[in-house]
Amino acid sequence: MLRINLITVGKLKEKYWRDAAAEYSKRLGAFCKLEIVELNECRLSDSPSDKETAAALDSEAAAMAKYLDINGAYNIAMCIEGKQLTSEELSALITDCPTKGYSTINLVIGSSFGIAESVKKKADYKLSMSKMTFPHQMARIVLLEQIYRAFQIEKGSKYHK
Repeated sequence: MLRINLITVGKLKEKYWRDAAAEYSKRLGAFCKLEIVELNECRLSDSPSDKETAAALDSEAAAMAKYLDINGAYNIAMCIEGKQLTSEELSALITDCPTKGYSTINLVIGSSFGIAESVKKKADYKLSMSKMTFPHQMARIVLLEQIYRAFQIEKGSKYHK
C-alpha cells in the first residue's frame, strides 16, 4: 500500500481543523497509509532579519531531512513557485507514483516563511495550490481533501464531479 507522509511545520490549533484532518485521515485509510508529521515551528521575532529567517528555515529543513532522504520516496514541496494542477492532474501524479517505483510520497508544507532552498532542491516536484495565500492550517486540510479526491478520481467514484 502506498505510504503518504504529510510533513508540516506547526500544529493544528483549533479543534475544527483537527476534526477535519482526522476525517480525511480516516477516509484515506482505504487507499494509503497516511502519516501526518507535525514538526516544531521555529519561533521568530515580530520583524525577523533575513539571517534569522534563513536560520529558522534551515532548522526546519534539518527536521524534514529524515523523511525526504528515504529511498523510494517521491518528494513534493508545496511552494508558491510550484506548478498548479487540476484535481485530475494531481490524481495522475499521485496514483502513477507506485507504477514508477515509488512506495512513499512526501508532501511538505513549510512555515509561514516558506521552505528552505535545500528542501526544494530535494523535491521531485514543486506544487502550488493557488496564486492566492492560505493559512497553513487551511492549506493542510485542502491538501488532504485533494489527496482523497485524487484516489476517488482514480477509482471512478461519484465523489468527484
